[in-house]
Amino acid sequence: MVEGQTHSLDAVFHALSDPTRRQMLRSLAGGERSISELATPFRMTFAGASKHVKALETAGLVRRRVEGRLHLCRLEAAPLAAADEWLRYYTRFWSDRLDALDHALRSADAAHVKRRKR
Repeated sequence: MVEGQTHSLDAVFHALSDPTRRQMLRSLAGGERSISELATPFRMTFAGASKHVKALETAGLVRRRVEGRLHLCRLEAAPLAAADEWLRYYTRFWSDRLDALDHALRSADAAHVKRRKR
C-alpha cells in the first residue's frame, strides 16, 4: 500500500473510532448540516462539535463551507470506500477460515459416525 494511502486510511479509522463522529457522519448521510445541527443531539458546544468535524475533515470524510457565520458540512464518502475495501479483505479471510473449520468439523463428525457404526 502506498504511504499516502496508509496515512489516509489511518485518519479514516481514527475519525471512525469515536461514536460521536460516527453519529455525525450518519446524520450527514441525510444531507448537509450545520455544525450547530450536528452538535444538538450531543448537547455539546459549537467548539466541541467543531473539533469532531475537524477530525472528520482531516480524514477527508467531511467538507465544510462557511456562509457568513454558518458552517455547513457535507459527507464525502470516497474515503469510506477505501476503508471498506481494507475491511473486505479480512471478511474474506475470516469467511475462508470459518469455511475450512466447518469442513474439518463435518469431516471429523463423519469419521466419528463411521467408527461408531463398526
